[in-house]
Amino acid sequence: MQHRTHHNGLVTRTQGTGKDLVFLHGWGMNSGVFTEFGPLLSEEFTVTVVDLPGFGNNHNVIPDQYSITSLAEMIRPALPDDCVVAGWSLGGLVAQQLALSAAEKVIGLVTIASSPRFVSDKGWPGIDPAVLNQFQKDLGEDFQKTLDRFLSIQAMGSETARQDVKKIKRSVTAFPDPSLDALAAALQLLSDEDLRAVIGQIRQPTLRIFGRLDSLVPTTAIDNICQLQPQSDAVVLSKASHAPFISHPQQTADIIKRFMATRIQS
Repeated sequence: MQHRTHHNGLVTRTQGTGKDLVFLHGWGMNSGVFTEFGPLLSEEFTVTVVDLPGFGNNHNVIPDQYSITSLAEMIRPALPDDCVVAGWSLGGLVAQQLALSAAEKVIGLVTIASSPRFVSDKGWPGIDPAVLNQFQKDLGEDFQKTLDRFLSIQAMGSETARQDVKKIKRSVTAFPDPSLDALAAALQLLSDEDLRAVIGQIRQPTLRIFGRLDSLVPTTAIDNICQLQPQSDAVVLSKASHAPFISHPQQTADIIKRFMATRIQS
């Protein structure tokens, strides 16, 4: 059974019992993406899903300054004590910030297909800035078409790409459309945000899950990320792309369960 809770205007949804595990979604999406994945973990854990400000059930709750820091500050009161925060893609950026700025609440970190820096830079593999610029341009003209294109890129390479896109769309459209302002601001975050200088300060046990076929967080970035935070564990799913919890849900759930059992103290 799932229940909804309000925290200073933010809505969260929770199911299950056990250690607290909080999930944050990626750009353009909402917590609906975890509809089918959550139950794979909620038999062992208390799973809470949070719509990022401006998205899903929180589409009307937007900070004055849309930054990773302000998003983390808004979400912080909604975090249960002694929780593990798991973030997918853009949600992984927020999760990394929460591990740093809400360390009194966060006892573990999981990132799924995420990075401290999404855009390619000198010696840093990532998304071509021109691709994000085009998305920003397209967003003003047709946001639904832009989201569809972004979804297609996320599933690219996966053997189940077509089904993955359908599954994500079906889950996400059950929730309110995102705020257009938040969509644009969050896309800008993917271009601008850079946590590379600080992730080495993350002290909590950290698990980083990647897809080998991911074009947004390429495998060539994994070594760089692990060098910046050498104490983190990295797992690469060989046949997954940018949404391993959609294409390989049981495998992803098992990896998280193993991490929770071995690295997170009761």
